[in-house]
Amino acid sequence: MQIRVKLFAVASQLAGRNELIVEVDEDADVAALRQAIIASCPSLEPLAGKGLVAVDAKYARDDVRISPQAEIAIIPPVSGG
Repeated sequence: MQIRVKLFAVASQLAGRNELIVEVDEDADVAALRQAIIASCPSLEPLAGKGLVAVDAKYARDDVRISPQAEIAIIPPVSGG
């Protein structure tokens, strides 16, 4: 299934775009999605493993399953003060 992934901040800069469409299996979870993102856009590898993933506007652990209609976003780590 194809999943649309929204990219923000540094993630969108590294990818050169604001969203990515990746192919994953029907029973994919967030961990599989991370691997698909890296395969589709290797420049995101530093963030794909560390950044937060939001599924339907809620932060999701790696074992959360993804539905075809899910709204997915990669949220890079932030710093500041």
